[in-house]
Amino acid sequence: MSSTASGKNGTWRNWGGNVSARPAREVTPASVEELADAVRKAAEDGLKVKPVGSGHSFTSIAATDGVLIRPQLLTGIRNIDRNAMTVTVEAGTPLKRLNMALAREGLSLTNMGDIMEQTVSGATSTGTHGTGRDSGSIAAQITALELITADGSVIGCSEKENPDVFAAARTGVGALGIVTAITFAVEPVFLLTAREEPMTFDRVTQDFDELWAENEHFEFYWFPHTGNTNTKRNNRSAGPERPVGQLKAWFEDEFLSNGVFQAAQWIGRAAPATIPAIAQISSKALSARTYTDIPYKVFTSPRRVRFVEMEYAVPRAAAVETLRELKAMVERSGLKVSFPVEVRTAPADDITLSTASGRDSAYIAVHMAKGTPYQRYFTAAERIFTAHEGRPHWGKVHTRDAEYFAGVYPRFGEFTALRDRLDPNRLFQNDYLRRVLGS
Repeated sequence: MSSTASGKNGTWRNWGGNVSARPAREVTPASVEELADAVRKAAEDGLKVKPVGSGHSFTSIAATDGVLIRPQLLTGIRNIDRNAMTVTVEAGTPLKRLNMALAREGLSLTNMGDIMEQTVSGATSTGTHGTGRDSGSIAAQITALELITADGSVIGCSEKENPDVFAAARTGVGALGIVTAITFAVEPVFLLTAREEPMTFDRVTQDFDELWAENEHFEFYWFPHTGNTNTKRNNRSAGPERPVGQLKAWFEDEFLSNGVFQAAQWIGRAAPATIPAIAQISSKALSARTYTDIPYKVFTSPRRVRFVEMEYAVPRAAAVETLRELKAMVERSGLKVSFPVEVRTAPADDITLSTASGRDSAYIAVHMAKGTPYQRYFTAAERIFTAHEGRPHWGKVHTRDAEYFAGVYPRFGEFTALRDRLDPNRLFQNDYLRRVLGS
């Protein structure tokens, strides 16, 4: 478990450093039974309950003044079913451990996000995703879930068992119960060829539909104050494996992407006027490269530069227009933005409160370095995103409430009705859920 999600004197802090909480007590259960007991005891004591993963959310979704559940003992693979091609893992398992264990077994998830520090339950409960033309978020790859509900009972759900719970709980935002195990669909490990290359903003926006259609996984980063982007296309490959060499990987992924980038953030913080000039250099620092490797080595990358992030899902057809409005806003605002804007896609899925629920989606993410004032930039960006009926990532900064969500999620009422049934006394409530789901 990353130490980033802890603190001194009983204070819990998240990875981005923008959320803290002081729980009445912390519990680290070693089994599902112990966790169920902790839930029942909290209810008896009149305390709320919240499990916390690795603290990678930028919202206060995991914050509680009640009982904080730490899942680091509930980790590891429970079962691999090679006939059904599924793997069942304990909820506290970090994605990194899952990916490495699967690779050793000759298996892989179909798609994943670009960070793998999160726990499987934290990532799926908040709707964490990568980019994909045909393959969806991490939660969209779930085939079954085990959940402890407010009365301390353990229930299973899948398309066949408790299908109404399954529809919602795959991205349950912590409101329906505590996820204890997740079963994912997996496939034999495969190779991906990644092609990274710079491209102008004008070209990438003009050819966006084509780039999306021609690649299994397409994403790009636009550097504010420049007309430059870095694009990444990942497609399945027959091989052979051609990983990035160790020295080259260190230079490009550690030195340039983390080291020099961190230094640029420090300079930018000390002298904001230098940011546009730094952006011009940063946006040209990474040259084109192609490499072939197993999925988690291509999809994920280390993120050592701390940041705060807002990300919205807009209908895929609105992606380019939204991005152009964002660029125009940055140019006329006088804001100095030192972090690139990330653009990814996902196909529609059938999860009640998934950001891609019922619609093909494009994700646009804005970031600011940890410790820099981000409110003005994020507020202006959010105004653009919401004008396109954007849905914010549940684990990233946003100011939306239940009334807004009822408008952008056709099945919002279905979720809240299920919550009323599973948690009538709001044992799993916190301030964040009160705002986003209503009381």
